[in-house]
Amino acid sequence: MDAKLASGADRARELALFAGIVSEGSFSAAGRLFELSPSAVSRAVDRIESRLGVRLLLRSTRSLVLTAEGQTYLHAARRILADLDDAEQQISDQGAPRGRLRISAALSHGRLCVVPLLGLFTELYPHITVDIALTDTLVNVAGGQADVAVRFGPLADSSLTARKLGETGRVIVASPAYLERAGTPQVPEDLHRHNCLNFNFRRAEPVWPFRRDGRDFALSVSGSIEANNGETLGQLAAGGVGIARVGVFSVATELAEGLLVPLLEEYNPGDVEQIHAVFVGGVATPARVRAFVDFLAGNLR
Repeated sequence: MDAKLASGADRARELALFAGIVSEGSFSAAGRLFELSPSAVSRAVDRIESRLGVRLLLRSTRSLVLTAEGQTYLHAARRILADLDDAEQQISDQGAPRGRLRISAALSHGRLCVVPLLGLFTELYPHITVDIALTDTLVNVAGGQADVAVRFGPLADSSLTARKLGETGRVIVASPAYLERAGTPQVPEDLHRHNCLNFNFRRAEPVWPFRRDGRDFALSVSGSIEANNGETLGQLAAGGVGIARVGVFSVATELAEGLLVPLLEEYNPGDVEQIHAVFVGGVATPARVRAFVDFLAGNLR
């Protein structure tokens, strides 16, 4: 019995060590994290690989590369460790949501809409520690990289639970100074003569959608600058650089203050993106996750 318990504890430590090696990027860094020598870390990985009969890591003097089997083992390790954390957290919950809550949100939307709400959330739930990462890279929630992710647009099929938080429209904007200098487009085709600022991750041939006389169509546009978030494009447009098509939330302040004006609204196709919170659902969902999703659904605008 004692040997089995010790074996289980060793296995859990191996999972945590392997995940630490990948996150830290080297044996020596993981060793410092776990207070082990690099050689002890290397021997631990050798034991795991010997037990499994596969190579998990390709090691060189400069880098560590996960094999396909290593990637599978990493996802399993993160999921199991997260399950252990959640189980311990639920047992110690004592009726009040508590623990570390890892949130992933897009750069612009996170900074403008999610971050301003966190102060109130931590006042309501003082036993929750919020750990938020703003990135336009999709994190693997099912793999344990985040507890809750705020996502835009259509959701891929997955085992995750999704709760709709709202939606945002898109608007074409420019500054009064730019329009005075370059002229105001009256129809979508006029955009061919303008500097149209674009996202750099949408598609190789950027197109903006329009509707005329009840029929939808798309127009290819081009410009001198591309960016990976709407806040940057809105800032460039407000600075008179060109015309941008962005989410309304990212330029709401500039529109209200007259720094930007909407264009071609009569041709707006009513294009909206839905916003969801995605998380691992079910009866074992930690109280802190349920509390945050409920809070976002009630407060996000």
